[in-house]
Amino acid sequence: MPRPAGNIKLKSARVAAGYRSQEALAEALRGLGLSVSSRQLCRWESASPPWPQPDHQQALTNLLGQDMEALGFAPPPGYDQPVASRRAIVTTAAAVMGLAAVPVQAAALQPASVAADFQSVTRSHRRLYWSVAPATLHPSAVAHATLGCALLSETAGQTRRTVAAALAETWMLAGRIEFFDLREPERAGQTLLRALQAASEADDPLLGAAILAHTAFIPGWDGRRDEAVERMVAARTYARRGPVSAEFMAWLDAVEAECETRCGRTRTALHLIGHAEDTLASGSAHASPEWLDWFSPVRLAAFKGNTQLKANHLPQARETLLGALDALEPGEEKQTTVILGDLAAVEVAAGHPEQACTYAVRALDQLERTWYATGMDRVREVRRALTPHQHEPCVRDLDDRLYRWSTTVSALAR
Repeated sequence: MPRPAGNIKLKSARVAAGYRSQEALAEALRGLGLSVSSRQLCRWESASPPWPQPDHQQALTNLLGQDMEALGFAPPPGYDQPVASRRAIVTTAAAVMGLAAVPVQAAALQPASVAADFQSVTRSHRRLYWSVAPATLHPSAVAHATLGCALLSETAGQTRRTVAAALAETWMLAGRIEFFDLREPERAGQTLLRALQAASEADDPLLGAAILAHTAFIPGWDGRRDEAVERMVAARTYARRGPVSAEFMAWLDAVEAECETRCGRTRTALHLIGHAEDTLASGSAHASPEWLDWFSPVRLAAFKGNTQLKANHLPQARETLLGALDALEPGEEKQTTVILGDLAAVEVAAGHPEQACTYAVRALDQLERTWYATGMDRVREVRRALTPHQHEPCVRDLDDRLYRWSTTVSALAR
């Protein structure tokens, strides 16, 4: 005899939402505080599924993104199902992203594979950031994020959470480009807020911590220390909610140190950097998330060298920055321009204008190959510091290099 097909609608919705087994869905339901066994899932996926209790109905529609009838359940005779239960409306992420609330039954629920496909593009953008011009990559990242917002209204369960996490990372990348590469802090703030909202949909505390730490740069670079500190407290609070690596915690110290440095508190900043170095040395049982590709011991040394420079510890800053420059891996062109700019600043402060100009020209050479607004800011700061020496040949040569047609037009265009 052929085996009864059972409740195909519920099984299909479960698999589409990313729950590949009955036990996986049962575990998700138990995570919502419900008492559910795999045996109960077997009955629901049988040919004649029993009508679930109200709390189970609500949980199933929320996790699977479809109403009870679409999930293959038939209400008992005389049952008047509330409208709210008949329609599972995905509203949270859509509303915060500026999209209209869409009934899930109005569009087909996407298969679980859509999450992996969307995530793969996010990973590609992450790698492209280090080589593709920011003005070229940014529109692509924003378009990808727009697609992710739409997919949130067409996915459910684990598939939805995976899409939301990739969306949060994409918005974070767009915010990083806006802040560090395009120098648009207000726009970056709005973009990072979208990233935080997506991280909330994904329930990913480490992504939330990373995004909050990035938002601290905005007031920190503007000298608004209290606001930066408040955001770092929030970032550290989120970081404590998940398995966190030593590298991630060291990066949080480095972010706060840079904010403190820009607010004139170099002693506090050096203390934070020392704590970060100790944290990295102690190691961790937890691996860093794959998206944490903007930090390393070399990056920490670059943070340290800049802070030593601002503290007027010039011999120490020179030694630290030269060591960081030598240790940079191929492909870290953006960080190269920053370190060269800081080395130029060290030589200006030490009264060595020729050496300063040499480092500044090297930074400009790199900026022509890989644009980075933060690196150009360093060069411009050096040129302002060289004003007392502006009639010397080396400074005039730097001006000729700084104000070439290509450099000037590129800087203004960006």
